[in-house]
Amino acid sequence: MTPATADAPHAESRLTFCGLDIAYDRRVLEPRPWTEAQSAWAAELLAAAPAGPVLELCAGVGHIGLGAVRDTDRDLVMVDVNPAAEEFARANAAANGLASRLEFRLARIDEALAPGERFALVIADPPWVRSAETSTFPEDPVLAIDGGDDGLDLARTCVEVIDAHLAEGGSALLQLGTTAQAELVAAFAAGRGPGSVRVVETRAYERGVVVRLAR
Repeated sequence: MTPATADAPHAESRLTFCGLDIAYDRRVLEPRPWTEAQSAWAAELLAAAPAGPVLELCAGVGHIGLGAVRDTDRDLVMVDVNPAAEEFARANAAANGLASRLEFRLARIDEALAPGERFALVIADPPWVRSAETSTFPEDPVLAIDGGDDGLDLARTCVEVIDAHLAEGGSALLQLGTTAQAELVAAFAAGRGPGSVRVVETRAYERGVVVRLAR
């Protein structure tokens, strides 16, 4: 028998998320069913949001953003640094008839956008596990879960990007792990000065937390 190698094909898995057929493998974070609530909340906000596209930061395989825009006519810009995430996000958009509305940017979230770009809604799904605790989740790719020393490195960057690119009257939904993290992010946003985005609502779920930011 030939030993398995690092280049061996990865076994693909599929699941249904917000009525969408979503594919993924072990190179990316497995979609969490509880995050359907984030997609649903985003879809509700889009009904009253200003005109313009949707931005998804740390998009992974794209399920949350695709779920949010599925029943709208909004375009969706996804950003992630993982080439495997881009591969699956594009395939998932195509499989669900949404490829024409997707633009994927393979880049760091703080380098992917032009200064004048504005979005009606921003969805942000950064890693939020502390670096010292990532070994607790051996089934998950480290890149997808490592949030730095306190778990909030990328979350803070998301707040900065949201602040720079959220359209007037828009909202952002930022996924975190705990209400304690939500409080720290709220303090960080508040400390950015007058006119910056603020956490205006927090919703806690069985497996995580989502905060809404607005001006």
